[in-house]
Amino acid sequence: MSYIVAIDQGTTSTRSILFDHNMSAVNISQKEFTQYFPHSGWVEHDPEDLWNTAVSTFKDVLKKSKLTADKITAIGITNQRETTVVWDPKSGKCPVNAIVWQDRRTSDFCKKLKEQSKEEMIKNKTGLLLDPYFSSTKLNWLINNIPDGHNRAKNGELIFGTVDSYLIWKLTGGKSHVTDATNASRTMLFNIKDNKWDEEICNLMGIPMNMLPRVLDSADFFGEVDENIFGTSIPILGVAGDQQAAAIGQACFNPGMIKSTYGTGCFSLLNTGSKFVKSENNMLTTIAYRINNKTTYALEGSIFIAGAVIQWLRDEMKFFKSADKSGIMAEEADQDQRLYFVPAFTGLGAPYWQPDVRGAIFGLNRNTGQKEITKAALESVAFQSLDLINAMLLDFEMSSDKLILRVDGGMSASNWTMQNLSNIIQAPVDRPKFLETTALGAAWLAGLKAGVYPKMDDFSEQWDLDIRFKPKLQKYIASDLYKGWKRAVSCTL
Repeated sequence: MSYIVAIDQGTTSTRSILFDHNMSAVNISQKEFTQYFPHSGWVEHDPEDLWNTAVSTFKDVLKKSKLTADKITAIGITNQRETTVVWDPKSGKCPVNAIVWQDRRTSDFCKKLKEQSKEEMIKNKTGLLLDPYFSSTKLNWLINNIPDGHNRAKNGELIFGTVDSYLIWKLTGGKSHVTDATNASRTMLFNIKDNKWDEEICNLMGIPMNMLPRVLDSADFFGEVDENIFGTSIPILGVAGDQQAAAIGQACFNPGMIKSTYGTGCFSLLNTGSKFVKSENNMLTTIAYRINNKTTYALEGSIFIAGAVIQWLRDEMKFFKSADKSGIMAEEADQDQRLYFVPAFTGLGAPYWQPDVRGAIFGLNRNTGQKEITKAALESVAFQSLDLINAMLLDFEMSSDKLILRVDGGMSASNWTMQNLSNIIQAPVDRPKFLETTALGAAWLAGLKAGVYPKMDDFSEQWDLDIRFKPKLQKYIASDLYKGWKRAVSCTL
């Protein structure tokens, strides 16, 4: 019996999930931790919280399963991407908190670089837009705000990593300073065409290259866990950023396959195979995975607000006590009312990239109530998804007739929401039986490297469909509804 543990380190909690030799989840342990907001637009984590919750959930999931650590064949890690950690390699201490991917403190620096016409060069090499979202400008800020930061970094007294890299360094007792290609591709320092850290961008950002981790494949040997931590050494054999891990867990291995993860926001990835597709429609180009030294690319689009709009209706507006009531309310809404809810609470993401826009509701009348607003909120997720899909299909030059969307994340459990999504995008929406695809992707990478899980083709065949939602709305009606959405977004902008 082989067991794999996937450590899933997220933005608000850390989870450890134990998988058996059949890739079935045996047990899960989850712990939340604190986010810090020292100033408006700033978001931080204490890196020790990330480390402590990773260790405690790992131990707890073993305890629940009545297993000892020596029964674990390998560890896979998946993580919140772009979050930036700096630490002293001698002491292991972090002089400052980690800057989280949501943090916007480097907006002015990004504007300055745009004015210097640096965005096209950065996009050509990294596939990313010049935005505070990514790690490089956060690392620049940290180096400039840690006392004598630049000299300390240059002298090897400070090193950098995304969350995966920091956890691996801690787990291996400081022996492995490494990351994988997917996480490296989100730093805005990694040339994803040449698969190496880019000297020109590092110089532009004022980042000494010796503080960067070594970049490995997504299924690779990342080091052995120090036996003092869990009582035995365990190899770390799989690593991927959370959205790429979800695409892997969804077995999106063929060019043209798309997955969307519906959580607080929504992230869609389209596999473009070995082809680096430069987006002309405000999508991001990224590494989907690198296995056996072969890079597979993806187009990515992100929606800032998906499940968060339902949380807002629940927590702030008090429309319902439980989010799962939203689908029932949408079903009971007056179908003749045509409302559009543009949930731009923190701006609009792809393909608009307008961080200063704020939310709006259009079409209110005297009979509008909670049910109609809830329906419009859920519909906004489908409309935003179609925005992303249309942009990616244009970039990849793929016909919408071939589209099948694989979905996961908390919102995908709602039948009403997924049926509406299928209606609007006019394509099948496939929901798997196992929704924890992010952890499954990390576990499969580790199990693949360990030789205990099936190879790619066999893993694809084992992907297990729960429900396929097919369009139940006539195409011309869906088209009219989407035109109304585009008008609402235009008015909001």
